[in-house]
Amino acid sequence: MVSPRSLYFLLSLIGIIAVPNLAQADLRIGVAAEPYPPFASKDASGNWVGWEIDFQKALCAELAETCEIVEVAWDGIIPALNAGKFDAIIASMAITDERKKTITFSRQYYSAAIVLIGTKGIAPSVSAEALKDRIIATQAATTHAAYVQKHFGAATLKTYPTLDEATADLAAGRVDAVQGETGSLEAFLASDAGKTCCSMLGQVPDDPETLGEGVGVGLRKDDIDLLNRIDAAIAAMAKKSAFAAITKSYPELATKIVVPGAE
Repeated sequence: MVSPRSLYFLLSLIGIIAVPNLAQADLRIGVAAEPYPPFASKDASGNWVGWEIDFQKALCAELAETCEIVEVAWDGIIPALNAGKFDAIIASMAITDERKKTITFSRQYYSAAIVLIGTKGIAPSVSAEALKDRIIATQAATTHAAYVQKHFGAATLKTYPTLDEATADLAAGRVDAVQGETGSLEAFLASDAGKTCCSMLGQVPDDPETLGEGVGVGLRKDDIDLLNRIDAAIAAMAKKSAFAAITKSYPELATKIVVPGAE
């Protein structure tokens, strides 16, 4: 004789009895797997931490949605979004016309100056002439790589999977300079390795065509309802000074980024 428990198991296998699914998040957030402190990286326990992770949590609370993080390599993050692997990109992605060809963006949720740091002994200048024949490093497949190619053509561009690897080679003397957002690079300069090896060269001249116009949430072009809801949530957060409250936990970013509601 087949026991009731065995019969239930057999029937569930062939689909006659539906087995409840585990609860799924309302929104899946695509995050670049590569660390990008202090915006997004993993702590010693493997948990995601950083300014952008706190923004993500606050945004989901404002939307009254449960969210989960989906890790994906930076250079494949837009194709993964369009393939439906997740619903939105929150990964310090600059809003550029080139990216708008394949995805859409929410309103800006932060902006930052773009700077160059270099090994000590290099003149503090960001002119193309001063950096001629130098090796400038940055993260691959970013607006920074495009900027170096466009504005520092006489220099050699060297790209890395992560910004951390670029700054590690800077500290080791294998490259001469690194370009990136001021928040991340000044955090490196404040570290033991950064204090020893390197110094600020300066802020690069703005180029919205290459560097974009701030950072936004990346979305599929046909997700108009989600876009409108996220835009409304960002506006509501700005009105409540939520961005300023998040930034208080990251004093290294206090004067390095501009957030909605802080202008």
